[in-house]
Amino acid sequence: MQTRRETLKHSAIVAGLLAGTGLFPQFAMAEYNKTAFEAKNIPDAVKALGGQVPVESKDITVGGPDIAENGAVVPLTATTALTGVKSMLVLVEKNPAALVAQFNVTDAVEPNFSVRAKMGQSSDVYAVAIMNDGRALFAKKEVKVTLGGCGG
Repeated sequence: MQTRRETLKHSAIVAGLLAGTGLFPQFAMAEYNKTAFEAKNIPDAVKALGGQVPVESKDITVGGPDIAENGAVVPLTATTALTGVKSMLVLVEKNPAALVAQFNVTDAVEPNFSVRAKMGQSSDVYAVAIMNDGRALFAKKEVKVTLGGCGG
């Protein structure tokens, strides 16, 4: 009888062989938009992800603490009830790279996301919904950080 340890070992070997030959499932190796994640400001990040100039909207909600005592782990949320959302973004204006997270949305996914982000200093936090037609709608909230998490 094969033990659990032996089964795990064999599974790891098979996964390694599949990854080495390129037969590993494509969805297991997610792509990311390097330009967007290296953007220094909000409009550049949104543009790199196919959105137009962001416009403020009451239909988008961004959440987070008013004061974050530790900038290394700041809980943030992005939510909307709008239909036709292609992706939701969470961005921190004064971080070295503004884009914190991108969530791809389909009809089967409710656009209600939460993430923990690093913040180097007090800053506005943005939730941006990029619509199927390219419009970019946003909401922002100021989060004050008492101890920075990005080397500060």
